[in-house]
Amino acid sequence: MQHYEDLYGLIRQNPEADRYFRSLPNFVRESISQRAQSINSIESLRDYAENLTRDDE
Repeated sequence: MQHYEDLYGLIRQNPEADRYFRSLPNFVRESISQRAQSINSIESLRDYAENLTRDDE
């Protein structure tokens, strides 16, 4: 598992993570962006997004 400096490094350097991030609803992207320093891998991005959307179902 590759780690990046933060969310912005992840989506800038990992096309899969960028596509996934862009596919998320706006409220999820905004919440994730507020915690950008904590997101440093595609796995942490997916986990955080799933936690946010799980509450929405």
